[in-house]
Amino acid sequence: MEKILIVDDSLLQATHLKDILGDEYDITIAQTPEEGLRQAHIGSFSLILLDVVMPGMDGFTLLKKLQEEIITQSVPVILITSLSDVESEQKGLILGAVDYIVKPFNHLIVKARVNTHIKLYNYRKQIEYQSQTDQLTGVANRRQHDQRSISKWKEATRLQVPFSICMFDIDRFKLYNDTFGHPAGDKVITAVAREISSHLKRTTDFFARYGGEEFVAFLMGDNSEKAFEYLKTIRQAVEDLHIPHNPEVAKWVTISVGGVTIVPQEDKSYDFYLKIADAMLYDAKKFGRNRVVWADENIKQMREK
Repeated sequence: MEKILIVDDSLLQATHLKDILGDEYDITIAQTPEEGLRQAHIGSFSLILLDVVMPGMDGFTLLKKLQEEIITQSVPVILITSLSDVESEQKGLILGAVDYIVKPFNHLIVKARVNTHIKLYNYRKQIEYQSQTDQLTGVANRRQHDQRSISKWKEATRLQVPFSICMFDIDRFKLYNDTFGHPAGDKVITAVAREISSHLKRTTDFFARYGGEEFVAFLMGDNSEKAFEYLKTIRQAVEDLHIPHNPEVAKWVTISVGGVTIVPQEDKSYDFYLKIADAMLYDAKKFGRNRVVWADENIKQMREK
């Protein structure tokens, strides 16, 4: 059931809206703007119904705050008010509201507008998901990686927590394709992606297909030794899938991994360290493949095997 947040200082008005919509939606009521902002951050709402006239912080100010936050800026907001002047309506729409409903409520109008905007929201989510998801593997694509890396790097810089960047590559993949064909190669890419992503499920982890048979991930909070050991278990898990390779070069399909752990600083960018992770991946290939090569916080190299 879709979730709707109603922010209104009048419990009578909020309950009236809940009575209109409660048979179709899961309704949460917040009676202060501060509680509304908190609920918007912790809930997964498909729509927010926001009263304009409230004591302290009015609805326009709360709407502006919702639009400024990444976690809430995509959630549609319908303003609910007794104000019927054009200037107020214009102000709300300019600030980012998707619609404007004037009190007293008409049940049919409220339902129709709510249904319409929730359908539009779900449609946008579907389009956004498709644009940010690799169609072959179902994991995040490079576009999503490029977007998420910026925000997560800024977060790690602000919090001053360790940030690890990992690059993965399927070993001798071109030879695998030449031996077994591209459809089989696609199945290998999918199986490897599924296995790696199954190990990177924490909210502080991110994993994406970077291109071809190459993948990228970043992890927040782990020091270099912990990240290094964790990536070794992932590398081993891929080998343990026991996907047969061309027997002339390898028994099983394996991956090489390169990475770096740093505490981000303002004077260095994510892309700078991504290049270091890529250099570690190159060394993992050079030293024999099917291994992890890592750079610690001092860019001192750690090697598996």
